[in-house]
Amino acid sequence: MTEVLSNNTTDKVGSLVKEAEALKAKLEEERQKLNDVTLSSVAERLEMITYLNIKPRRVLKGHQAKVLCSDWSPDKRHIVSSSQDGKLIIWDAFTNYKEHAVTMPTTWVMGCSYAPSGNLVACGGLDNKVTVYPITMEEDISSRKKTVGTHTSYMSCCIFPNSDQQILTGSGDSTCALWDVESGQLLQSFHGHTGDVMSIDLAPNETGNTFVSGSCDKMAFIWDMRSGHVVQSFEGHLSDVNSVKFHPSGDAISTGSDDSTCRLFDMRADKEVAVFSKDSIIFGVNSVDFSVSGRLLFAGYNDYTVNVWDTLKAQRVCLLYGHENKVSCLQVSPDGTALSTGSWDFTLRIWA
Repeated sequence: MTEVLSNNTTDKVGSLVKEAEALKAKLEEERQKLNDVTLSSVAERLEMITYLNIKPRRVLKGHQAKVLCSDWSPDKRHIVSSSQDGKLIIWDAFTNYKEHAVTMPTTWVMGCSYAPSGNLVACGGLDNKVTVYPITMEEDISSRKKTVGTHTSYMSCCIFPNSDQQILTGSGDSTCALWDVESGQLLQSFHGHTGDVMSIDLAPNETGNTFVSGSCDKMAFIWDMRSGHVVQSFEGHLSDVNSVKFHPSGDAISTGSDDSTCRLFDMRADKEVAVFSKDSIIFGVNSVDFSVSGRLLFAGYNDYTVNVWDTLKAQRVCLLYGHENKVSCLQVSPDGTALSTGSWDFTLRIWA
């Protein structure tokens, strides 16, 4: 009797697998019908970007070890950075002045982020926690720190989703989580990745209910923050995805990976539309960001350089030299007038 049952189950599973494969093939067929023209062929009509006058304007020195993460303040002037030395520093990017320096309980502070109001910063790392600090004029801001949430592995990245009341984190435990800042309550957890989550970014629209995550499972997922479900997934990278960023239009995402490429995935076409690579580039990408218009893609590499790509033509426009070790993080300022880069050479640099 049990044999008959197990045979039936095997048959059922077999037929369901076949059905799933057939549906996958059908979906691919439909997708190909819509895939009538490539991005590069459309972009041929556009003029080349010939001259970019981007120069190093500031060097921010103060960390005693590798800079791991940085974030611009909404006031377009201040930068928060975190480092392997366990320090969190708030800089005035105009004057090079350090306004605050906070020593964390552990080293390797892997993620830091400004709140939308500019009055809070969040950070975390190998302590598995996300901690929030209010920025006041007091000397010691660490006396008012607040631990908001705890993962079961390191916290790799954090971001405030459009309000100071909540914070979204990504972790080495392969999950993302949404926390209430005031109560420390876990509001939503996001399970789906099979590797460490390395990077997250919010969709640029006001309602802000979707975000993207990149992981060591080589995938980028688009999530619905309310339901906790994956609404879209993008594959194509051959190694860890270290950085993800939404295009300013909200219709595409860019990814940077250890496979030494950046890629552009279009959400409406549901596929990869561009690969940013050259045979001469053999080092991994740690961080990506778009210019305000979305026409330029900045990427920080392990070979100490920043490559600037034409997003539409997928051609390199220029190279920024200056760092003396791998570029671990980069971000375009909120008004688009400057670029900050952080590196394992212990410094941050401002380019404009």
